[in-house]
Amino acid sequence: MIRKPISIFSPRRRANTVVSLSFVFCGLVASLFAAAPRGGEYDPLAKAIETAGVVNNLEAPIPPQCYTKTDGISNPCWTCHTIPVQPNYMLDWELQVEYAFSDFGLVNRWNNLFVDRSNIIGQITDEQIQDYISQDNYTMLREALIGNPNYPGFVPDLDFYAGWDDEGFAYDGSDWRAIRFKSFLGTFWPTNGNRNDVAIRLPEAFRQDAQGNESREIYKVNLAILEAAMTSESAFMIGPINRVVEPIDESLAGTDLNDDGQVGGTIHRIINLPSHYVGGASNVEVARNLYPQDTEFLHTVRYVDPQQTDLASARMKEVRYARKFLFLDFWAVQFAYEQDQENRDNGVLPQFTGDALTGISNDFGWRYQAFIEDEQGRLRLQTDEETRFCMGCHGAIGVSVDHSFAFPRKVPGFRGWRFQDVRGIPDVPQVGHNQPETLTYFQRVQAGDEFRANDEILNRFFPNGELNEAKVQRAAVGGDQDLFWLVAPTPERALLLAKAYRALVMENSFELGRDGVAAPLANVFPEIEGNGSTELADSGLIFFDGRLHLDWSGVAVVPGDVDGDDDADPADWLVMATCLGGPDSTTPAESCGPVQFDASDQDGDKDVDLEDFALYSAAIE
Repeated sequence: MIRKPISIFSPRRRANTVVSLSFVFCGLVASLFAAAPRGGEYDPLAKAIETAGVVNNLEAPIPPQCYTKTDGISNPCWTCHTIPVQPNYMLDWELQVEYAFSDFGLVNRWNNLFVDRSNIIGQITDEQIQDYISQDNYTMLREALIGNPNYPGFVPDLDFYAGWDDEGFAYDGSDWRAIRFKSFLGTFWPTNGNRNDVAIRLPEAFRQDAQGNESREIYKVNLAILEAAMTSESAFMIGPINRVVEPIDESLAGTDLNDDGQVGGTIHRIINLPSHYVGGASNVEVARNLYPQDTEFLHTVRYVDPQQTDLASARMKEVRYARKFLFLDFWAVQFAYEQDQENRDNGVLPQFTGDALTGISNDFGWRYQAFIEDEQGRLRLQTDEETRFCMGCHGAIGVSVDHSFAFPRKVPGFRGWRFQDVRGIPDVPQVGHNQPETLTYFQRVQAGDEFRANDEILNRFFPNGELNEAKVQRAAVGGDQDLFWLVAPTPERALLLAKAYRALVMENSFELGRDGVAAPLANVFPEIEGNGSTELADSGLIFFDGRLHLDWSGVAVVPGDVDGDDDADPADWLVMATCLGGPDSTTPAESCGPVQFDASDQDGDKDVDLEDFALYSAAIE
């Protein structure tokens, strides 16, 4: 029997009854909102220490989405379970065909999906929840952990509130760099209640020259090489690539990266991957679709704040951290996948090394830690069981690229080195597809989320139960809309989902699930009876082409390019002129679409003014 791939999140405590929350009364809700976020004893490690070693849900890495009822008409499974891109060897497309859970996993232990919290949600006012999500709960976490001698794990060392410079580097000098990327499908869309952002940091040697001196230009070259290695799909990892990167000094690489027959000068495209990284990392080989050892990612999950143009709330639901502590070459990676599949075939339940305090590791050299809100909304270290929630998606799953999701979906070049903002990003297709990615998702899932519970998306794009494809196409390359228009919720929905998640936070029962649902879900199995067919094969709805890699053809990604034809010329000014609004004018004119506005904003400061025109002029000289 094929066991369900250990896909996506962490362990949950088994519960046999759905907890009734009718006893929660108005006074409790009011008192929790009245409590100062810093009130009371605050030890972000306490719960993790108290519950050390406790893991009740042995199949926690199976996410709630895997218990979806397909009804033979809806296939959200293709987004994760597919024919992989090497060196990912998890060929798991058959999980679209049949439910294949272990005996333990047949019971859906994510009971929070079925709890009716409407009583609590109804007691939270819009003003209360808006005030709540606007509060900073990250700084106090940093202050509590910095210098704590009893904590051996990752201390969040990025000062988000210091901000990012115009190249996406953190102002605090921590060498974190913000990634702007196309959000992964379904759950991670803002319309479903989550706003995500990601930063990357390479090891110190990658940020230094050969003499050990800090060098931002060397760092940018190494990041560009990594971008080309991780975002370009090709058969068996051989042959040339063609990736637009930010402008870099080719002479620092010492090789002809853009295949123009010479070495030197400023380039913005990599066609030939070098054999090694440069500067202090010149002894590190470049491996396609594999990150170097000690690569780090910092991922925050936030509430959707309708008062912020980029939807990012100050309050964080979660802070997630990953470090690649061990590099496995292609042969070792293949062996790890073979061992994983053998364990599944033999019915061996998931096992991981490490703990909440130091991080939990998978078999592919990655270690993960995370923080989540406590009852008062303060961030605390996740427990052993809660941390395992991450290990499915970041374990063995067909679609991932070296167990990551965001970086392979980075916006090409300099426009992708900014704090996350989906405004101005068109709905580009996945590699090998001929339709926009979101349109493909809507067609195959027949909804805007895996549970088919997002009524707002259904009402907008599925009038009378039929997908309005022409409307969705408006966000495609060349259309008059963008990804934000497709997947941003109305303020009403954003606040409703924030209230639903706040109700979950007050209960702090994340071992039973962390999906903030506004009402109990109907399209989810509480239990799978003996596995068997999903009925999708009978309906002809099995797909083998799910990809993280994206086709950015026709999108403006090089300096000075505004019209998306991959060069900077006078024609670009004709587009830019329609978007010129002046400093601090962040709303596009009626004649300027959001994608064109983003392309005209050459310096990434969310307006189109004479500074952008100066950068465009320099690009065409």
